[in-house]
Order: sequence, then C-alpha cells, then structure tokens
Amino acid sequence: MDVTQLATLREVAERGSVTEAARVLHRTPSAVSQQLKALERTAGTALTERVGRGIRLTQAGHALASSAVEVAVAMERAQAAADRSAARTTGTVRITAFQSAAQLLFPGLLSRVAGLTGVTLECSEWDVAQAEFGALTAENDLVVAHRPDRSQDWPISIKVLPLFREPVDVALPLDHRLAPLERITVDDLVGESWIAVRTGFPLAGIMETIAARSGEPVRIAHRINDFHVVEAMVAEGHGIALLPRFSASDRRGRRFLLKPLSGTRAGRQVDALMRPDRAERLVVRRVVHELKELARQTRLP
Repeated sequence: MDVTQLATLREVAERGSVTEAARVLHRTPSAVSQQLKALERTAGTALTERVGRGIRLTQAGHALASSAVEVAVAMERAQAAADRSAARTTGTVRITAFQSAAQLLFPGLLSRVAGLTGVTLECSEWDVAQAEFGALTAENDLVVAHRPDRSQDWPISIKVLPLFREPVDVALPLDHRLAPLERITVDDLVGESWIAVRTGFPLAGIMETIAARSGEPVRIAHRINDFHVVEAMVAEGHGIALLPRFSASDRRGRRFLLKPLSGTRAGRQVDALMRPDRAERLVVRRVVHELKELARQTRLP
C-alpha cells in the first residue's frame, strides 16, 4: 500500500471531512478524493460511504486508518534510527499554545532551544475550545493545551505529556467586600457579577462547578477570553473572574487580589499534545526534553 494514500486516509479520519483533510495536507479536495479511491482499489474494499453531501469512513476505513497511524510511527522510528546513527538531530519544530501558557513558557523555551545547534523553534498562539486542541496536532509538532481538573482526557490517538497543574484563583478588585478573606468559598460568591470565558473553553468548567456547588446560577456580565483584558476589567472594579495563578499579573496584590477557592478543586492541567509519529522525531524529542525541564520549574506550590 502507498504510504501517502494511507496518510491521506488518516487525515480524513481525524479531521472528519475531505475538505478539512485537504486543508491540512495542502491539497485540493479533488486530489484527496483521488487518493482515497486509489487506496480503495488497492485494499479491495470500500473505505468511505456517502452521507448527505459528505462522506464517512466504513468499518474497513476506520481499521485501515488506525493502521495508518502505526505505519507513520514505524516510519518515524526508522528515520530516527538513521538520524541517530548519523548524529543528525537538527530541524524545525512547530509549537503552539494557548495564550497564558505561551506567555509563561515561550520566552524560556526559546532561550533554551537557542543553545541547541541546528534546532529551530517556530511558535504560535491559538485560543481554542477544549475539544479543538487535538486537531491542532495535525499542523504542529507540539500543542500545549489545558483542561480543568477532573475533566475528560484527551483523545487516545494523541500522545500526552503532562507538564504541570496550575491552580485557578478568584480575582477580586482591591476594594471588594471579600478582600479581607484569606480563602473564598462558593457560597461567598453567590450574587457576584462575573467576567467569564466563552462556553466550551476550559475555565468554563470551573464556573459550572461553582454554580453546582452553590446551588445558584452564576451571573455572567461579560464573556472575555483574553486574560489581559479580564485583568484590566477586574482591576477597575467591573466584576470578578477566575484567573490562572502562575501567569496572572496581579503585581503582588497591588493591582487586584487573587484568592484561593476553598471547598472545591479549582485548577487546570497543562499538557503537551503530539501525534505519536511526530513524537518519535529526534528533533522533537530534544525540544520536549527542554519543555519538560522548563515545566518542572513551573510546578510551584
């Protein structure tokens, strides 16, 4: 079987459509369809079937797509063995992260990678809903993602490297009525006006937990995903918010206050996501090592 055709089938399976697969592969939808038809002829069975205006994989298609991942991993392992023999661990690694993780990790990671001969790091920032982080691994070697405590794990098709857990605190204006408290309970927050992230984004799950524990719906006045904007609004007294502890710019309590939430586990797990085949690349492994060391320093009390 043709490796390129198998890779095309894998993209269709993971992206869910020929159009999205074509975008990731930088081909036309027609070219992708032709690759699928050629693979079907080789396999001797139908791999896709029509559903409305689109297609879906048959049982045989899903089985072959899973095998395509194994083939890709084997190919990368073979290449890594050749690179190791030739002492060749150079190349470009593409990494993307959500905004606050990019702020926290990218400067230090770039400094570390600058000391690795022949390794180039290309950084980008993406703010996506929790369910969409996995799809970013199609176009990036490393995806720094986050999910709230006790939330659903990442798809099993993705290799996950846990980096650190970051507590999420309640951010208050300096003159807020709860300012004297060392810790805040969910009952203390009833009736407050919130600045919250959009539905589907990781910290939204913590808001749902607060509502469930208090037995009262939270009153959301504003939906803002950019934490820099949230911080400015809290500092000016326009509401309270949830903010990640390590990257929040509270200026040691002189700009706004960060209060731990008592009675419920409020935090997020920060992970690096990779496709299993890309995780085999030596140059990716070098960057992962530096990322792990940097993350180890970020695991603060």
